[in-house]
Amino acid sequence: MAYPRRTLGTGSSALTVPAMGLGCMGMSEFYGTGDEDESIATIRAAIDAGAGFLDTADMYGPFTNEGLVGRAIAGRRQEVVLATKFGNERNPDGSRVGINGRPEYVRKAADASLARLGVDHIDLYYQHRVDPTVPIEDTWAAMADLVQAGKVRYLGISEAAPETLRRAHATHPVTALQTEWSLWTREVEDDGVLATVRRLGVGFVAYSPIGRGFLSGTVRRPEDLAPDDFRRHNPRFQGDNLVKNLELVDKVTALAHQRGVTPAQVALAWVLAQGHDVVPIPGTKRRTYLMENLDAVHLKLSNDELRALDEAAPRGSTAGDRYADMSTVRR
Repeated sequence: MAYPRRTLGTGSSALTVPAMGLGCMGMSEFYGTGDEDESIATIRAAIDAGAGFLDTADMYGPFTNEGLVGRAIAGRRQEVVLATKFGNERNPDGSRVGINGRPEYVRKAADASLARLGVDHIDLYYQHRVDPTVPIEDTWAAMADLVQAGKVRYLGISEAAPETLRRAHATHPVTALQTEWSLWTREVEDDGVLATVRRLGVGFVAYSPIGRGFLSGTVRRPEDLAPDDFRRHNPRFQGDNLVKNLELVDKVTALAHQRGVTPAQVALAWVLAQGHDVVPIPGTKRRTYLMENLDAVHLKLSNDELRALDEAAPRGSTAGDRYADMSTVRR
């Protein structure tokens, strides 16, 4: 049976993708030590399952994640919807340069990503973060030039405020907005982002739909995370915030047990139920978790179950910010 598909964007900006994608970031950085062979096997398993909507970025690694994805998809390019991002500029040693939306950098970054990925075009190219020093129209005019040149097929933006999204869309149609959305990150429902996306006919790609793995129930103490796991420094995983947020995990787990599924599958099913314009991209670097996640598309939550989850995780109930530094989001 073919894996379900959804459409991001409308009209000339419409892109059909698997109903769930694969976030590849953690294969190279942020979530502890990776295993390249297992990561490549995981990407190929997603393709085999018909769910080859792959999400990477130049800053992951930095730079190494795109190379890993490129090796994994070699010989199978036509089976993949490939998304990558630019704008979070880093040096090869991993140090941060800053947010860069200058037109000349857009062109340079795209060419470098194409080379690392080993492809002649990118299906969905995101502006990863908005540069407040560069008019969004200038950045997007350069991105539109990439479409005209055939290097990129569709354009997206990540963590943009509603007005920024409107201005970008007026410059060139936006296919997808990517931001965090899950049972413990529901700001988009109140800050105008979701309403603007739907008013414009833009698709929604939800990253961290399992709450950076927290909603799976596998993390209950900081010690459950590797020493180099960036979640150790995330406010939501610390102290009293962690204790408070575990209340939600326990409620999700209870519902999962009632249905005979995993907590992660319940969390993903909730995101999928938010609309056919929403595509979650849970990240994993292991085939076992990949298949568990992909199976969530077949889990249909009842209206009563959805209401129970909404009551368990009301908007604004999560303790702690989703990043230690929130200054680069919603610009």
